[in-house]
Amino acid sequence: MMRTFKQRILVTLAATLLAGTCGIVVGYLVGCSVAVRLAEGSLKAYATRAIGEAEAASAESRTLLSTMNASPYSFCSDAEVAWFRNLIYQSENLKEAGRIRDGKVECSATLGRLDKPIQVPVPDFSQQDGTRVYKKFAPFQLKNMPAVGLQLRDSYVVFSPYPQLHRELPPVHYAATGKDDPSRKPLQLLGVAHMPSWQVLTSDGEALVGDTLYATRCSSQYFNCVTDYISMPDAIRAGHRELVACTILGGVTGALLGFLLSLLYRRSRSMEQQLRRAIARNKLRLEYQPIVSLEDRRIIGAEALSRWTDEDGIPVGPDVFVRLAEQRGFVGAITELVVRNALRELGETMRNYPDFQLSINVAAGDLADPRFMPMLDRALDQAGVSPRRLAIEITESSTVQYRAAMETIRLLRQKGYSVHIDDFGTGYSSLSYLQDLSIDAIKIDRSFTRAIGTGSVIGSILPQILSIADTLHLGAIVEGIETEEQAGYFARANGRILAQGWLFGHPVPADEFIGALIEDEMRELIPLGAA
Repeated sequence: MMRTFKQRILVTLAATLLAGTCGIVVGYLVGCSVAVRLAEGSLKAYATRAIGEAEAASAESRTLLSTMNASPYSFCSDAEVAWFRNLIYQSENLKEAGRIRDGKVECSATLGRLDKPIQVPVPDFSQQDGTRVYKKFAPFQLKNMPAVGLQLRDSYVVFSPYPQLHRELPPVHYAATGKDDPSRKPLQLLGVAHMPSWQVLTSDGEALVGDTLYATRCSSQYFNCVTDYISMPDAIRAGHRELVACTILGGVTGALLGFLLSLLYRRSRSMEQQLRRAIARNKLRLEYQPIVSLEDRRIIGAEALSRWTDEDGIPVGPDVFVRLAEQRGFVGAITELVVRNALRELGETMRNYPDFQLSINVAAGDLADPRFMPMLDRALDQAGVSPRRLAIEITESSTVQYRAAMETIRLLRQKGYSVHIDDFGTGYSSLSYLQDLSIDAIKIDRSFTRAIGTGSVIGSILPQILSIADTLHLGAIVEGIETEEQAGYFARANGRILAQGWLFGHPVPADEFIGALIEDEMRELIPLGAA
């Protein structure tokens, strides 16, 4: 039993650890998914915010170009340059403004009127309204900040369409793309050289390319597109708190689930559940112990004893599992199984040996069960065995339910069954009920047998018990005889006494018992003194 207990503890620990490990793996995977979803949400939010800022900066730059082209001052005059300077100082995003003539910058807000005009670079692309877009408008560049040049007629501005992008920190990265005519290749304004397809960079939405997650937002009015991107490993590392939380939660949940499942499994393997399964699968087996006549030591009957080995391979005594079945209310299933199997195994023997009687134990619950009697009659009828060949043994404790027991015993004896009180003298004080119960015999408990020759007070009661049985004309069957001294004691007593115990035979399976019965019969046939 200790080994089984340890095995169950080990099974519980193993199930808990295994389920906990699985929970950790599942939790980690869920945590990775959560981290990626959080990163995806952040990318969407960053891109939406960035494109909003870009649209605001682009709208401001377009407004300034329109204002400059309607200048009230002379071309590149000191007044106009001062006016340009005042315009850009009022804006956070506009960094430069000026005039262009014959493809050269003539004046700017920051440099004033130029003695040597600066050649304007080739525009990277032109928009449908005639606005020219420059990725780099040299020499007007901003340090540590992306800047774009716009030219409309003879005015230009340099502005930062993405004022916040350079302020964000890894692991989130950014790319800015300019697009206008779909038939032409878009312009990459900001970002690393190695980028995914232009479709990813210039189409609203999210995409997973390789191990990198992208979120792109494009302006519906201007040329701006912003793409935020992050690698999956970086996204998982960025969500490490969620990852750790999900992993721990998964492990704890898995371990708890494994523990609960092991408890359910152990409950399914509890003695009650195992016993119910054993009954349903006919896994209880029977052994038969000889009952002999002390006069000639001849076998005249047997007691059918149920045996059960649980699913852990441990034998469980009938005093344990029968009591459990009584407490749980399904002892009748055991009784029916014993009756059915005993008649199947010894039915022929009972028909062929006219003096042979088989004893079967029934519980108190059987006596009160209205299905008990019909089951018994049906089983004997199918086996072709007379009720006189069957002795019903009831325990003394069963007689506590006096009225129910008396009525059932009356019906049993009326049908021809013999009724014996088992373990007499150890339970309820049935001496006053022996005559009322109208039984056939008492089985004297083995505790009285063991007291013979010991001077025990228990042993001194034996003569009175035997005298009462003789007075009431009851048969007496003595249990637990293991020595010749014990057998001799009862052989000298008045009346015909039957005996049962290891001295005459251990409980054995049906085939062994039938073999012993045949040998006993053969000994009776051999004349005394024959060789």
